Amino acid sequence: MLSGKQKRYLRAQAHHLNPIFQVGKGGVNDHLIRHIAEAIEVRELIKVSVLNNNSDDRKEIAEELAAGAEAELVQVIGSTIVLYKESRDHKTIELP
Repeated sequence: MLSGKQKRYLRAQAHHLNPIFQVGKGGVNDHLIRHIAEAIEVRELIKVSVLNNNSDDRKEIAEELAAGAEAELVQVIGSTIVLYKESRDHKTIELP
């Protein structure tokens, strides 16, 4: 579980990142979760964009992605989701 200070730090780090995945009208599936889990292991911090043609609740999508990838949900702002998971092999982010 991340503290408020850690989330604030990660939000600042994620500000300059571009979303690398998009959730469309197909919603969340196992294939998408597997790709996110692989990417988050390498990058530690990623952004996911929810497209306008997806009618599901963005917070529910974020929670489902975080649970599926075993990651921490840092932020949901507008249609952007920020996820963090400490990498076993490629640790680059030092949390305060």
